[in-house]
Amino acid sequence: MYLVALLCRALGVVRSSFYAWLDAEEARQARMRADDALAHEITVIHLASKGAYRVPQMHAELRRMGGRVNRKRVALVMRQHGIAGVTRRRRRSLTRSDKQMRPAPDPTALSRTRSAWSLT
Repeated sequence: MYLVALLCRALGVVRSSFYAWLDAEEARQARMRADDALAHEITVIHLASKGAYRVPQMHAELRRMGGRVNRKRVALVMRQHGIAGVTRRRRRSLTRSDKQMRPAPDPTALSRTRSAWSLT
């Protein structure tokens, strides 16, 4: 007891905060076990999707399977375990230029005479 008080005083921590942290150890361990179980589920789904699922798809799949999990928690667990989805869509241009057409004239390059710009 005296050692705890001395340690808390040296670290500048309130004693009640130390005991609250000590009591929360079991909850932290339970959360870590739950995160590991979630990471295992995410890994299985990720492998089944051939690495294509990102966080929104992963969250939707977990919800379809009956799991109640927050999207931000899915993102956190995926980030911590290095699981990332890939985008398989090709980028495509919406306009296709005709190589044989002449470019349009530049509207800012108007033919102006020097007298039009002079102040005299």
